Amino acid sequence: MNTENIRVLIVEDEAIVAMDLAAGLESEGYEVAGIADNAEDALQLFREEDVDILLMDISIMGERDGISVAGEMMEQRAIPLIYLTALTDAETISRAKHTRPSAFLTKPYTLTNVRIAMEMAMHNFAASQEPGGKVIPLQPEKKETESVDTGKETILQLKDYIFVKHNYAFVKVRLSDIRYIEADNNYIHLVIPGNRMLLRLSMNQLLEKINYPRLVRIHRSFAVNMEHITAFTDYEVRLDQQELPIGRSYKEDFLRNFNSR
Repeated sequence: MNTENIRVLIVEDEAIVAMDLAAGLESEGYEVAGIADNAEDALQLFREEDVDILLMDISIMGERDGISVAGEMMEQRAIPLIYLTALTDAETISRAKHTRPSAFLTKPYTLTNVRIAMEMAMHNFAASQEPGGKVIPLQPEKKETESVDTGKETILQLKDYIFVKHNYAFVKVRLSDIRYIEADNNYIHLVIPGNRMLLRLSMNQLLEKINYPRLVRIHRSFAVNMEHITAFTDYEVRLDQQELPIGRSYKEDFLRNFNSR
């Protein structure tokens, strides 16, 4: 399965709390990139690990507090930041605001509260990243004779990745790993090496709203990643052993992607 779980860095000075939170997040499908209880260890993990979201306690061991450490981390690279703390005084909140956190959860918190805050943080962070980040509400396109289905799914794009909801967590899919997309009414199959993911949206919604020009429509039911094509004829494209049809009305647009000499 060629997807990646969202990687979380936990900075918490209470070991039992940190381990309990880590176990809960892993059971929900997240991956814990590391646990630290002080500034030095937290900064080292942040530099060395691929971290997607930061859970930061404000009261940590050592001379520096979590706000100071989070501020330094955000200067290195911006990711969604959530504070987990028992401190709610005006001065602390004012200082925390300068690091632009996505959420501020007071202790004691529940796993559900943290999970919801993480989902909202991913949404808001993706929306704030221009032009590389987008939040795309995924919902079957409404026909005039149909009512809108309120059961929405969400997909996020951040630069070279999309984040697809799987159970309670998002998983990362590198755009270049997408081999092709197959439409099935109001659903699509997103085909990547080792996996075929079913998403509840139309082909048009995905192709119009994500920023990845190498995904090209070749048929009313298929779009292909040009990087994975190994051969093609007037009637089909080949991705290794997989053959996909080229629709007559899409052939000209498909051929424009090649530089003729």
